[in-house]
Amino acid sequence: MNKFIRNLTAAAVLVTTSSGVSAETEHPALFDWLEYRGEDTIFEQPIAQDEYRNPVLAGYYPDPSIVQVDEDYYLVNSSFTHFPGIPIFHSRDLVNWTQLGHVIDRPGQLDFSGLGISRGIFAPAISYHSGTFYLITTCVDCGGNFVVTAEDPAGPWSDPVWLPEVGGIDPSLFFDDDGKAYILNNDAPEGEPLYEGHRAIWVQEFDAENLKTTGPRKLIVNGGVNLAEKPVWIEGPHLLRRNGQLYLIAAEGGTSVNHSQVVLKGESPFGPFTPWDKNPILTQRHLDPERQNPVTSVGHADFVQDAEDNWWAVFLGTRPYEGDFYNTGRETFLMPVNWENGWPVITRGEQQIPTVGKRPALPPQPAAPVPTTGNFTLRDEFDAPDLPMHWLQLRNPSPSPWYSLTQTPGSLQLNPTPIALGEKDNPAFLARRQQHLQATATTQMRYHPQQKGDRAGMAVFQNSEHFYFFGVTGNADGGSDLIVSRRNGGGNPQGQTIARNALTTEAGELTNIQLRVTARGSEYDFHYRLEDEKPWQPLLLAADGRVVSTRNAGGFVGAVIGLHAFSAKAGAKTTEADSKEG
Repeated sequence: MNKFIRNLTAAAVLVTTSSGVSAETEHPALFDWLEYRGEDTIFEQPIAQDEYRNPVLAGYYPDPSIVQVDEDYYLVNSSFTHFPGIPIFHSRDLVNWTQLGHVIDRPGQLDFSGLGISRGIFAPAISYHSGTFYLITTCVDCGGNFVVTAEDPAGPWSDPVWLPEVGGIDPSLFFDDDGKAYILNNDAPEGEPLYEGHRAIWVQEFDAENLKTTGPRKLIVNGGVNLAEKPVWIEGPHLLRRNGQLYLIAAEGGTSVNHSQVVLKGESPFGPFTPWDKNPILTQRHLDPERQNPVTSVGHADFVQDAEDNWWAVFLGTRPYEGDFYNTGRETFLMPVNWENGWPVITRGEQQIPTVGKRPALPPQPAAPVPTTGNFTLRDEFDAPDLPMHWLQLRNPSPSPWYSLTQTPGSLQLNPTPIALGEKDNPAFLARRQQHLQATATTQMRYHPQQKGDRAGMAVFQNSEHFYFFGVTGNADGGSDLIVSRRNGGGNPQGQTIARNALTTEAGELTNIQLRVTARGSEYDFHYRLEDEKPWQPLLLAADGRVVSTRNAGGFVGAVIGLHAFSAKAGAKTTEADSKEG
């Protein structure tokens, strides 16, 4: 059924607040669907039945941690201050991943209020012991290190149990063969750091029954594999045993192009630990940056085994479109782990991260209902009572709900709020990850702004200081304009208008419009049409995509593409910026 409905009259809409009281919300934006299509060159190569594609989780899915429970594998990723937080995936073949839910799915679990997008949840680590799933992580600038538990990985997960004795970031849990548990994590070294980036790995015993640390903490790695070379940012540690031998794996070199993975052997969880003289076991930092289809910044690995006791690593990497510019964030890759004289190796010499590899020795499972890799088209029709799991918002949800999937059946209703995309708050914005360098996102919207500065449409968002908005806004004459605005590091929280066209609508009539954002590596195009099946019209072509790249915007997330509504009613902190960006 075609949802492109015409000649609708703007009217007040009743929505139900979280308290159950009906409140009048005027003139919402109605979105009938959003279609996302990815068309990356690396995914065009056909693959055989015994092969898989990298990355296995495309787009902003960084810092993977994995655990095996019988025939099942579970994987989690960092989510920073996006909500819901910490996506959790399930697989039986390590290739096809289906999202089960989120670990942080209740606003009361954590408070992200006022935080930048790249604060919040860093590097969750998942483990399993005696019927219980454990997840330990850090809420940066919002409480520190904590642990949560669940009997079912799909949830519900418990409220956080805080671990004030554990400083730093990147904690992980290790259950040894004797049943004892240990927390290891990145923290400051003893005394004053010797140089910028000088960190250490610490360990402490953990009471898994009472969820608390016990006994003394001990430093087990100072600086990295060779302190004399001033290694930086030793982090993301994991302990594991193979044939009785204890191994410590950790990231080193920072999460940018110098990222790597290193390994050490230990005599006990408290050490001593001896690094391999052939470290690192994973990196791409020494390869030609001009190579074809580069995968860079690889590291932060976690290990698991398949049905034939082969070892595999999941790790993060990036796919830049030029130099170190990428908008898709840090993604999850899969590669086999080979063992050389009792040491694990993921890459060696000039070996590049493959975009196609041989599948693990596990029975292939059906493809996930929501694709996580390859080229695909996914259309969200907004015809269910809940949003699909791949949708997210910024920070904790507002106590007064601003969206509904049931008030206007078959459409997503966004009730405009006076919170701009550039504020460190919870604007009326719902989004999905950009998972391809070459991608197109299209939506159909019905909306009528009531005053100058009201706006609704699409946004390509990296963080509160770096985004594009594309949609309909009210003008000074009481009519509507179609605009593209951009924020690149400061200025008006709405961004500066860089393209504008007047729209012709009757008074009180909703604007029925289709909006399309096309990503082309380093550029974005913005098209629209006012009638179905009519040619698309450009509003702005070749906008600078580097604005929403991680290199330009900073932080640790990738770009998301979504839907936004803003009200410039009295009390709003910002209004629409009319001036052109210089």
